[in-house]
Amino acid sequence: MKDRSLDSVYLPLKIVFGIVPLVAGLDKFTNFLTDWEKYLSPAMRDMLPFSPAVFMMIVGVIEAAVGLAILTKFTRLGAYVAMAWLVLISLNLMLAGILDVAVRDLVMAVGAYSLGTVAGLKGLAWVPWQSREPELLKNHATSLR
Repeated sequence: MKDRSLDSVYLPLKIVFGIVPLVAGLDKFTNFLTDWEKYLSPAMRDMLPFSPAVFMMIVGVIEAAVGLAILTKFTRLGAYVAMAWLVLISLNLMLAGILDVAVRDLVMAVGAYSLGTVAGLKGLAWVPWQSREPELLKNHATSLR
């Protein structure tokens, strides 16, 4: 179901959920936007087998990869990974007592879920080499009954 009207929702979500994790991920190496370690809960900090700075760099690589996935042909997969990632970040923030940012990240997780859902409605597969046609045809046949 390739519907052009979905583009008015899909494109802004794709751009925002692609650029924001990419920039935040790259910033884990510079701390230009903020000191990211202050968002790490003491419970998480105590469980780390390495320094919080190293952990933030690992987080940065993951976030940048998710942002790039969303901006490329892995939008649907990247969106659902971003959703799960944002829920995990929220849980960490709740443990740290940073509830306002935790709630914001849960709202962003809903936005990432929405991007993944709209990508599916547009006919995009989870990964570019997977065909969505049989699933789309099955859904169309079911809706005709």
